[in-house]
Amino acid sequence: MAEQFKVLVLNAVSANGLSRLPAARYATAKEVAEPDAILLRSADLHATEIARSVLAIGRAGAGTNNIPVAAMSQRGVPVFNAPGANANAVKELVLAGMLIAARNIAPALRFVAALDAGAPDMDKVVENGKKAFAGRELAGQTLGVIGLGKIGCLVADAAIKLGMNVLGFDPEITVDAAWSLPSQVKKAASVAEVLKSAQFTTLHVPLVDATRDLVNAKNLALLQPGSVLLNFSREGVVNEGAVLASLDAGKLGCYVCDFPSAAINGHARVVALPHLGASTREAEENCAVMVVDQLRDFLEHGNITNAVNFPNVAMERESAHRVAIANANVPNMLGQISTAMARAGLNIHNMVNKSRGDMAYTLVDIDSALQAPALAGIAAIDGVLSVRYLPMRD
Repeated sequence: MAEQFKVLVLNAVSANGLSRLPAARYATAKEVAEPDAILLRSADLHATEIARSVLAIGRAGAGTNNIPVAAMSQRGVPVFNAPGANANAVKELVLAGMLIAARNIAPALRFVAALDAGAPDMDKVVENGKKAFAGRELAGQTLGVIGLGKIGCLVADAAIKLGMNVLGFDPEITVDAAWSLPSQVKKAASVAEVLKSAQFTTLHVPLVDATRDLVNAKNLALLQPGSVLLNFSREGVVNEGAVLASLDAGKLGCYVCDFPSAAINGHARVVALPHLGASTREAEENCAVMVVDQLRDFLEHGNITNAVNFPNVAMERESAHRVAIANANVPNMLGQISTAMARAGLNIHNMVNKSRGDMAYTLVDIDSALQAPALAGIAAIDGVLSVRYLPMRD
């Protein structure tokens, strides 16, 4: 009988995604002893003891702030995510945010909600009151897009179709993203240039040390009066204190974000949404399908796609016997692994090795079965973080 993998599912994950795990080979449940993998959305694993049996973690979404990625890297455990799977949902919400800000929809709704429906002069009050909510059209305005990944590119394209001018900045743009970027997007040299030149600025960067407080008091001072800042990225990318000071000074006209907090809630020119960026049926399904497929390919074949802490490594099967090794990216690891296999009388049929920062990952197809002593010998090599034998199953 084929090996059955146990998957701990910590959140409500799309049934269409879970259905891609065949019942004959996978058991999924909310409580699992010694799981082989964890599948989650927003559950916080930082305060949770992650079982030593866990081989991989799959996040049905883009961000992995709720997962102790560094600790998993030290154990040789890849953390998968689903970049781009929720991109259209976020793009549409960004467009909604721009329209809410441009047309003063939030204060207009508050005005209407406060009307006395029984007052005989309500129509007159409406006519007199609407003057306070006159807005502006998006066509002809300049949108600055900071972060030109999948979401940023989609936002830029949609804005161009609405008649906006688009200015983009991303010092680490990938080749794929560059190909996807509309040719009409003008390139900025810095965050400061974007904030100085655009009437609307939208953020689409991950929260890492380099992007924390990316928007701050210094560069907010460059804004054109009445500018709109949209943050559907991560809360810490923007310094909230600086945003509030800019709003109160009349420099920033409106702050639209997906992250309510005690500091900004209730401010008249803040529109805070309750983490709605990826909250569509379509996005949740797309994320689940993508991450489940990646998790399954890793568990069964050792292939890695879209792990935030491992290089992408995939190799077509050329043998029924495969070994997957995660190790520190230090000299002579391949030599030691090859020597250990040779001593065990194993012939290497095919091999691929890639690295990413401090992490390296190797897939080796061998011509015969890997016995326990040889597996232990590889695991004992200094620098090897994890090793798995993956025979082809029926």
